[in-house]
Amino acid sequence: MTNFTKYKYFNQMGIDNPIELQNRLKDIKHVALDMDGTIYNGKTLFPFTISFLNKLKEMDISYSFLTNNPSRSTNDYLTHLRRMGISATEDEIYTSAQATIEYLKCHYPEVKRLFILGTPSMIREFENAGYKPTEDDADDHPDAVVVGFDMSLTYSRLCRAAWWIGQGLPYIATNPDKVCPTDQPTTLVDCGSICSCLNEATGRTPNAVAGKPDPRMLDGILQKYKLQASQVAMVGDRLYTDLKMALDSKALGVLVLTGESSLEDVNNSTFRPDIIADDLELFGEMLLESKKQILLI
Repeated sequence: MTNFTKYKYFNQMGIDNPIELQNRLKDIKHVALDMDGTIYNGKTLFPFTISFLNKLKEMDISYSFLTNNPSRSTNDYLTHLRRMGISATEDEIYTSAQATIEYLKCHYPEVKRLFILGTPSMIREFENAGYKPTEDDADDHPDAVVVGFDMSLTYSRLCRAAWWIGQGLPYIATNPDKVCPTDQPTTLVDCGSICSCLNEATGRTPNAVAGKPDPRMLDGILQKYKLQASQVAMVGDRLYTDLKMALDSKALGVLVLTGESSLEDVNNSTFRPDIIADDLELFGEMLLESKKQILLI
């Protein structure tokens, strides 16, 4: 049996039985990776990320990137990753903008015109899916309002969104994140905080929030790779999005301490990750040891 007790946080929280931990790890066939705070921080790639991805390939474990950040399109993310030295395909990227589009098509098939608070890149993603973005004009009536992580936000457009929301139109948020991780000396106000502002102005919360922790963010992976949730590890740095989705989906929830959440946050939380690791490198070691154990049996 693998000696997991050597790992720093083993037996403190999460899975505290080495046999159970080994059994959970040896069943993993796919790793779903959060991006900001997990594989990089802002524009800085963590030094262990590429070696971790290579290790997954050696173990014949597939992986994908799930991000709640809709500010970049899929192509933008592929370019961003390529500049960092990570080769990825379109099928390996899934964003909260894509999840929002799928939600709209499923639950609001009649909606065609959208007032969108989002970056130009995000808006193009919706245009490519067949939606018509409306202007900041009281006469340009949308069918619904979509609010995302809008780094190009202007006061006028915020007020227009509040107006349409106040008129009772369907209102969908891409993600609940309050801030976005960054390696710069600033705070990046994210979609959840923008929605809090709109809630104060209109008295309404979104009809739906499409990104993590909604378990449907994992559905595409399960269907594509024909997997059970127990065969997927969701790795991220946020308790209320990445880890909540993992636990609600019955996937293995792995918290890395390279982003937002700390051990103190875990202690104050109402739920526990299955595994807590300093970083991806440590989680990769745990996966590798579980796979070596299989070969010894």
